Amino acid sequence: MPLRWRAIRCTRNLHSGRDLLSELSARQLIADVTRLDDFAEHLQKPRTIYVGVDPTAKSLHAGHLIPLLCLFHFHIRGHNTLALIGGATGLVGDPSGRMKERSLSEKTQIESNAITLTDSIQQFFSRATEYALEKAPSLSTFTQLQVVNNLDWLKELNLLDFLRSTGIHFRVNHMLARDSVKLRMSAHNGITFTEFAYQLLQGYDFYELFRSRGCTIQVGGSDQWGNILSGIDLINKIEGDCAGYNGGCFALTTPLLTTSQGEKFGKSAGNAVWLDENLTSYLDFYQFFLRTTDADVEKYLKMFTLLPVGEIDAIVREHEIHPERRLAQRLLAKEVTLMIHRKEGLEAARVATKVLFGTDYSTLHAKDIVKSLANDPRLVRCTEDELLGITLPNIAAKFGLTSSKSVARQLAIGNGLYLNNVPQPDVHFKLERSHLIDGQVAILRAGKDTHLILALR
Repeated sequence: MPLRWRAIRCTRNLHSGRDLLSELSARQLIADVTRLDDFAEHLQKPRTIYVGVDPTAKSLHAGHLIPLLCLFHFHIRGHNTLALIGGATGLVGDPSGRMKERSLSEKTQIESNAITLTDSIQQFFSRATEYALEKAPSLSTFTQLQVVNNLDWLKELNLLDFLRSTGIHFRVNHMLARDSVKLRMSAHNGITFTEFAYQLLQGYDFYELFRSRGCTIQVGGSDQWGNILSGIDLINKIEGDCAGYNGGCFALTTPLLTTSQGEKFGKSAGNAVWLDENLTSYLDFYQFFLRTTDADVEKYLKMFTLLPVGEIDAIVREHEIHPERRLAQRLLAKEVTLMIHRKEGLEAARVATKVLFGTDYSTLHAKDIVKSLANDPRLVRCTEDELLGITLPNIAAKFGLTSSKSVARQLAIGNGLYLNNVPQPDVHFKLERSHLIDGQVAILRAGKDTHLILALR
């Protein structure tokens, strides 16, 4: 039996009485749906919905948040939710949205990624549930997310049986008409049969979940539209003549998000923003959302938080009066970090932000500084002999803050070498324990934004 979260009444204070599809639309989480009116009617009873996740990486990243949060909205409305790890389809590679063929991943890597992604998805839903209950303690009871792996049913599938039972229902002309296929067909190298067959496998996944778990809804990014429709078509053709089946399967796609500058969402300086704090620190995660532009912040608040839409509208209006205060960006960074990394992650991000971007260190404590920068290369542990009684320029050079002692001395003379945010122009200034925060930590800065945090072991 799945675990159940205890609660009392309804979700009205999160969605202002809107039905689910209207709420998702208000939050700009819908790119397209099939048969909107029938879909809305279908959701009058608890249903089973799934999202697929490709195991091409070992962790979730910020780009996964949109379809997963869309699924989470179904989750908190009392529907049964599934996350499908593509342990089998990941070995094939999805051609959607790509001009070139994916390099086939090693089987062992896909298996390893599937295990870590299962943990990541379960952790995301657990923490998002805590976040939701904090916002609305009266949330109705809902079942725990289930994670499945399509390798469990595809690994034993016989090719001849698959062609006879599934392939017979697919028409090549319809498969060629899919956007993902047309895009690749227009490319110089075309598309391989392996990738061409991907939509059959994803379609079969939907059928298998329909057959075994009563799943009637698939959610995915807008580049998955054709693949999801393949699944609906397959279910309709196999089940169409069965008693009790009324064509009640649906697709919902979420936008493929780009920033107002046209950049792919979820990247920072070309690198993915991971939900795992060991891959993207609390600080960098928080700062990624804090750097959101004014043009994007309203949309992101609606997509990535559970704040009521009306409350977001009021915050945005206030932000527009005083954009220099960045009220909306601060709220966005706070809410998303709280949901993904809990209160301790948010606090660590805020402390690290004060260290690296603030001007007042009077409220900082050594243990909080060390904890907040635990995975940051700018934090260096050292002994008393390495730190105390040594001139500041020599320390700066020794630990790599500057390229040499002479460069450090020139910085100091020009008021560009700082200790705990205070310039130290004396090249003979020696560091003593009394200069350290709580007698343990020294924060050095070269110029405007190059930091070194030294902590005694």
